[in-house]
Amino acid sequence: MPTRLDIRLIAPSGYADDRAACARGIERLQAAGHTVHGGDVVDRVMLRFAGGDAERAADINQLARTDRPLPDLVMAVCGGYGAIALLERLDYDGLAARFLDESCVLVGHGDFTVLQCALYARSAIGTLHGPMLVRDFGQGYLRENTWRHFWHTALSPRTEMSWACGEGQHDMLVEGTLWGGNLSALCSLIGTPYLPRIDGGILYVEETGEQAYRVERMLYELKLAGVLDRQRAILVGGLGGQRTSEYDNGYDIDHALERFVRACGLPMLRGLAFGHGQDKWTLPFGGHAALEVVAGTARLAVFDYRYARAPLDGSTTSA
Repeated sequence: MPTRLDIRLIAPSGYADDRAACARGIERLQAAGHTVHGGDVVDRVMLRFAGGDAERAADINQLARTDRPLPDLVMAVCGGYGAIALLERLDYDGLAARFLDESCVLVGHGDFTVLQCALYARSAIGTLHGPMLVRDFGQGYLRENTWRHFWHTALSPRTEMSWACGEGQHDMLVEGTLWGGNLSALCSLIGTPYLPRIDGGILYVEETGEQAYRVERMLYELKLAGVLDRQRAILVGGLGGQRTSEYDNGYDIDHALERFVRACGLPMLRGLAFGHGQDKWTLPFGGHAALEVVAGTARLAVFDYRYARAPLDGSTTSA
């Protein structure tokens, strides 16, 4: 018997512009045996946001209420922009106390990164950097690998992934706290109390639609702020959407990363699919990770992270 989860939808950033995808995503979750709440958030629109700041913050703060049960899983509907305006409105002490002995887990990516960082920094709550309702589970074609790895990670105390990182990468083995997310979202938190200070970390970053020089500049922001001095490795995901001009003289994202890896002195691995993009692995933010590279193949094993523990049936898989 597959695990049945109680899932609550939240929309902390932009509004859902594809209602058909919302409906498909909800139908797929229900067809897998799960109960879905919070569908009303997909109808909220205020300018480019899914409601006002107070309204969107309240969706998260209600998780701190002791008069109602926590869901097993909280899933962001979509990304966009807007979550940063909620950070000063969240009940971090209440959330920390409520999540202390509960197995509820939150998942999202992109703009959701700022919430993941803030919850970890202020409430010690780990989350999942993974698929969302509209762009992932609601698309016309469901990516089977994304679906299966998400459920395995969300319902298991350990997850693994492997990918080709290139023959030029030296063999290595490092361990540390896995964390990161969208690059511009991370940089927006530099100098604030919402960017967690993680020593000996394995940082993952991804971005979409930013020019190569902007990606390089944001990486330098992390370096100059001292964030990278405390890391053991950097995992680079998708960096799509760049355009080159005549003025670039051939400078592109490959050149940007080659320049930066020489400057930062950290191992930098490419090829891991997460965040924006059609196929993606689910990464446990705050989990303990072991990263190994052998003969151009990277393997990442993550454990000791927050997951939605299986109910009474004891299953760890989902349809």
